Amino acid sequence: MTLKDFLIALAVPLVWGMGIVIAKPAVDVFPPILLMALRFAVTALALVWFVPIPRKHLGQIAIISLFGASLQYGLSFNGLKILDAGTTALIVQAETPMLMLIGAVWLKERLGLTKLLGCLVAFAGVYVISGAPSLVGKELGIALVLTGGFLWAVGQAMFRRLNERHPGAIGGVGAIAWIAVLATPQLIVMSLVTESDHLNHLQNAGWEIWAAVLYLGLIMTGLGYSLWYHILGRYSASLAAPFLLLVPVASVLGGWLFLGEAITLPILAGGALVVVGVAILTVEKRKKSESLAGD
Repeated sequence: MTLKDFLIALAVPLVWGMGIVIAKPAVDVFPPILLMALRFAVTALALVWFVPIPRKHLGQIAIISLFGASLQYGLSFNGLKILDAGTTALIVQAETPMLMLIGAVWLKERLGLTKLLGCLVAFAGVYVISGAPSLVGKELGIALVLTGGFLWAVGQAMFRRLNERHPGAIGGVGAIAWIAVLATPQLIVMSLVTESDHLNHLQNAGWEIWAAVLYLGLIMTGLGYSLWYHILGRYSASLAAPFLLLVPVASVLGGWLFLGEAITLPILAGGALVVVGVAILTVEKRKKSESLAGD
């Protein structure tokens, strides 16, 4: 990997991890689902002009956006309203082993002993985090983030299945753009049904809210995923995936530096287990790919 691409790969977890830190103050005072609707509207307006319309697959992408974006972010960011940014980022990492398990059950992908071990270690880490004294009474937040992670994994499995059945049907940036286009009205409806006082919130939103919307829409989603797909386009997933282990590191440090969030021993221990579990999964995939390359 060149130095330039190495720095780009490092920028991805920083951009994504800091997104949670920036969103935390916003969701504390602004309806989380409405915030996500604005986020995806910004992403859609920024990207949709540069990608073709996937006419044959719009129905499937709409379902993917419902599970992998609208429901996922609606639940996860309501969980963020209850939890600290760093804790949320650590729990979100459970979505990787969830995707592995869904792939094994639904897509019939092989789940070996190493992957199973990685899943167990990651989930053990989430269990340790959930027992931290600072999270007593916040079980709902943990459940919302975990459910959001599960729905994200379902959406990713759906997208993988779409590409297996129709190779090249839609590229990475095209997927981001059209998921954003379709998720925006879904989130607006969800917000109208479950949240209230929308006009008052919009009229009285301070610059911090609009800055968070722009960061989430343009930087975290638009730029972040563009950088990510740049790396995936040049290097194997097994080489790129370990960089994502730095996402919770960026969120934990950002929450501590900018939001004054405490870093307790149980959260550190549980977070370490989660990262190790996900690392086992990515390292196992990397070794397998290297073995195949050697053959």
